[in-house]
Amino acid sequence: MQRLDGGEAVPAHLAGGIVALGNFDGFHLGHQAVVAAAVARARAEGRPALVATFDPHPVRHFQPDAPPFRLTTLDQRERLFAGAGADAMVVFRFDGDLAALSAEQFIAERLLGHLAVAGVVTGEDFTFGHRKSGNVEVLRAAGERHGFAAQAVGPVCLDGEPVSSSRIRAHLRLGEMREAARLLTRPFAIEGMVEHGDKVGRTIGYPTANLSLGNYLRPAYGIYAVRGRLADGRVLNGAANLGIRPQFEPLKELLEPHFFDFAGDLYGERLEVELIEYLRLEAMFDGLPALIAQMDADCARARDILSAGE
Repeated sequence: MQRLDGGEAVPAHLAGGIVALGNFDGFHLGHQAVVAAAVARARAEGRPALVATFDPHPVRHFQPDAPPFRLTTLDQRERLFAGAGADAMVVFRFDGDLAALSAEQFIAERLLGHLAVAGVVTGEDFTFGHRKSGNVEVLRAAGERHGFAAQAVGPVCLDGEPVSSSRIRAHLRLGEMREAARLLTRPFAIEGMVEHGDKVGRTIGYPTANLSLGNYLRPAYGIYAVRGRLADGRVLNGAANLGIRPQFEPLKELLEPHFFDFAGDLYGERLEVELIEYLRLEAMFDGLPALIAQMDADCARARDILSAGE
C-alpha cells in the first residue's frame, strides 16, 4: 500500500487506475461501498485500484475555527483502504490553490494529468471544484469527452436512513458507541503517541496511557470500556477517562486508558484506543477513596462488557 501526493504524477505502475474519490472520513458503510465498487472494477479490468482523499478536510479549510470533527487520521484511513483492497492512497492537499480549481481544472490537472485515471467512482452526492461546481454529471460528461468511466454509488441505508459521517458524529457526541460502530462497521478509535502525564493514576493503582485528542471529534466526556491496539499487534482491554479530569488540577483534556493486567511502559508508543461502550459521565468525588471505589466499579463493569464481546 503506497501513500501518494495528489499534487504529483503517480508512478507508472499505478497510472491508468480506477480511483475511488471522496473525503472518506470515518470510512463508514457508505464509503466502503464506493471503494468496493472501485476495487471490483479495477480487478475486473486488470487495473490498479486507488483511493483518493483530501487532507485537511475541506471544512477545516473554509471554517478554520470549527470545533474538531475528524473521525479518522490519514494513517487510520490508509490501513482501512488497504484492508478494502486498494493498491494506493492518494492524498490531495486541500489548500487555497486546490480550492480555487474549477471542476474542469481539477479533472484535467489532477485526475487526468497526475493520476491518468481510467475510471472514477464516487458517491452520488459528491461535489468538487470551486464553489462545488462539479458533481457526478460533470464527471460523466468529462469522462465521455476524455475517455474515462465515471460511476456513482448510491447511499447505503441502515434503519431506513442513509449512513453518513454526520450521523456517526451525532451518535458519538451522545456516547452512543454501539450505534456509531454499526455505521462504521468497527468501534470508533482514537490513535496517537502516548504522552507523559502527571502520573497521578500510578499513585492510586491505576496507571494510564495518556493520549491527546488532537483533531478528533470529541465524543461525550466520560468513562468508557476500551480496547487498545499496539503497533506490535498486542490488544489490551481496559477502561478510560475521556475528558478534562475534574478531580485533578490543572484541568486538561485527555484520553486516559488504564489497561487491565498490564505493567509495561508505553511512553512514546503509537496506540489506538477503541471506545467500546460509554459507562458514565465524568464526576467529582469527595476525596480519593471515593474516586478509587468508583474506578474499581468502572473497571469491573468494563471487564464484563469486554469479555462478553470476545
